[in-house]
Amino acid sequence: MLNGILQAAGGLGLFLLGMSVMTDGLKAMADDRMRATLAKTTRGPVSGVCTGAVATAILQSSSATTVAAVGFVHAGLLTFSQALGIIFGANIGTTLKGWLVATLGLKMQLGQLLLPVIFVAMLLRLAGRGRTSAVGTALAGFGLIFVGIDILQTGMTAFQGIVTPGSFPNDTIGGRLLLVAIGVAFTVVTQSSSAGVAAALTAVHTQTITLNQAAAMVIGMDLGTTVTAAMATIGGNIQARRTGLAHVIYNAMTAVGAFLLLTPFLNGVEIAFPGTSVMEPELVLVGFHTFFNTLGVIAILPFTNQFAAMIIRLFPERGNPLTRHLDPTLLSSPSVALQAVTATLQDLTRSVFEELIQRLDTPQKQSESHGLGDAEEAVDQTRDYLQQLQVERQQSEWLSEYMRSIHILDHLRRVVARVRNLSITHRIAGLAASRRTELSL
Repeated sequence: MLNGILQAAGGLGLFLLGMSVMTDGLKAMADDRMRATLAKTTRGPVSGVCTGAVATAILQSSSATTVAAVGFVHAGLLTFSQALGIIFGANIGTTLKGWLVATLGLKMQLGQLLLPVIFVAMLLRLAGRGRTSAVGTALAGFGLIFVGIDILQTGMTAFQGIVTPGSFPNDTIGGRLLLVAIGVAFTVVTQSSSAGVAAALTAVHTQTITLNQAAAMVIGMDLGTTVTAAMATIGGNIQARRTGLAHVIYNAMTAVGAFLLLTPFLNGVEIAFPGTSVMEPELVLVGFHTFFNTLGVIAILPFTNQFAAMIIRLFPERGNPLTRHLDPTLLSSPSVALQAVTATLQDLTRSVFEELIQRLDTPQKQSESHGLGDAEEAVDQTRDYLQQLQVERQQSEWLSEYMRSIHILDHLRRVVARVRNLSITHRIAGLAASRRTELSL
């Protein structure tokens, strides 16, 4: 019994390690390319769903996809509605992990076969550089995932006859709610819904729990990811908080729908494919996971703009509107950070020249608007942001954009000073005219 517990825990730990290592390698291979592809291919919520699903399936990290989407909103490359499409799609893409576990991990048991692959991959990681090292990292993580599944399956086998479906809440409404809560708790503890789904699939495969019980737990595991997302937004910027809240509300609605559709789905599978729930419960379980996530996306897509507007009303923009794109979290990616600076300079230029035209059209204007003050503050904040941005000399494309931004900012600073002087001149002229009027009276 103790040996089974240790094996199950170790297998789950190796699975989590493999997911982390593989994601790091894939991100290193495709980080900037992925960001550019996300920005280019996302034209609306529908294309955002497709892009988010594919990116998450490739990177095996819904968090990386979501963070990239938030960064693009800050950089002004995507609207919040477009970013929501990517976030919705990430929920579909992340279900690929379950299919890998159910088909390759449990059915084919690749753990032993992939041990030599892990060895070669680690040689690539240690001896290679740049992209070669990243490929080795990704392959090593991929192999560790299936080694972990093999060990987890062996550990679960030790519980047969000891831990049975009767050890878990019964398949009633109340029992299913308890199983959902167990799934949420599992995800919060492991910080990974993928690990929970892998454990549920393995438990079904070893007949430790029933398909119905596992399905209810998977709903909770999907919902549990929102706890992690909500915690990650604490102290974050406005876009991070909006994204976290949107993720929580959307996944909660999807979980409610999945709970209501659990019995109809399982009955429908049994009618369409008799005996599948008994012979292939792992495939039915992962199919249910994909089904309710896909159905949730289809249901929310027509109302994406309204959903985004609701989230924006709950978290309105604060601070200087001209610097809303300057997110410090983008500084780690010079290409995206420079795009944020470009969007800021465009807004700043428009604001400054609108203020100039207004003052030329109404020279008698005495009061000082907030526009010029915001522009002066934005110039200073943009300059500070550029100073924090690290652009290497060999990055010629980014370096030229960096220098161009500095030159534009320098010109804008002089224009703001001229507008300020113009305002002072008009004020002095107005006071002089008023004084002459008083003297003539």
